[in-house]
Amino acid sequence: MAKKNDKIVMTKVKSARTPGQRFGTGVAAVVINAVMILFSLSCIFPLVWMFYSSLKLKRQFNADIIGLPTEPTWSNYVKVLSNKDYHIGASMINSTRTTVLSLLFILLFGFIIGYLLARIEFKMNRVIYVLFLMGMLIPVHSLLVPIYIVFNDFGLANKWFTLIIPYVAFGLPIAVFLIESFIKSVPVELEEAAAIDGSTFTNTLFNIILPVTRPMLVTVAIIQTFSCWNEFSFALVLCSKNVALQTVPLAMTNFKGQFASDYPKIMAGMLITMLPIVILYFGFSKQIIKGMVAGAVKG
Repeated sequence: MAKKNDKIVMTKVKSARTPGQRFGTGVAAVVINAVMILFSLSCIFPLVWMFYSSLKLKRQFNADIIGLPTEPTWSNYVKVLSNKDYHIGASMINSTRTTVLSLLFILLFGFIIGYLLARIEFKMNRVIYVLFLMGMLIPVHSLLVPIYIVFNDFGLANKWFTLIIPYVAFGLPIAVFLIESFIKSVPVELEEAAAIDGSTFTNTLFNIILPVTRPMLVTVAIIQTFSCWNEFSFALVLCSKNVALQTVPLAMTNFKGQFASDYPKIMAGMLITMLPIVILYFGFSKQIIKGMVAGAVKG
């Protein structure tokens, strides 16, 4: 009977809205959707424009920048991949190696440090945590000169592992911040039950806590992958003398001419180097949102 009365009340409330109010709500919804569609198109169009512009020849592009190609051709992609002066293949290998190794160290150290700061109380706990947070506030470009001097003095510049050091150093603060906040939301009873069953600290850390924090680890991994793959400043300052060590952002500078640039060829190179990251983003976009939402709600 109570449910029936509730339905009657809800019906009366709905019917209390005037036709003008319903019309206003509908118009507002249409306007909001139209704005969101326009915003989405503004984000997607540059990629679409880059793709069909890369199918043009240089003279066709200069004649009509926005228009569709009259005679689409894949010659730009062939030239980019076959010309060794552009170093696209080698640069993608270098970027992949640097990104993967940096990612492994960031996730490993970030997970261990985040767990220690979240679970173990010691005198300098909050001080260390604040120092990591301060690492997110330091502008990268303000440290380029000191890092360049230190790396040159110690012979660390222009090596295959050179970029891994700053990437890990600047990637750890955000990793520690996110992982520490997430681990705080994990019930301590999990670890207590494991200790009662005789589990060691290492076993509890890597076999119980690690799988629980997987959503946040995936989020950190994808964010840092984007950061390491697209990083330009450190690569330019620390590895510019050795062409064989060029990463993708540095290799893209080889397309620029002294007096003129072949923009369709540049766009073809950009799309080739963007492809792995775009695939990664669309493949794990749900994991990014899931990890960030979980950390926000639980933390």
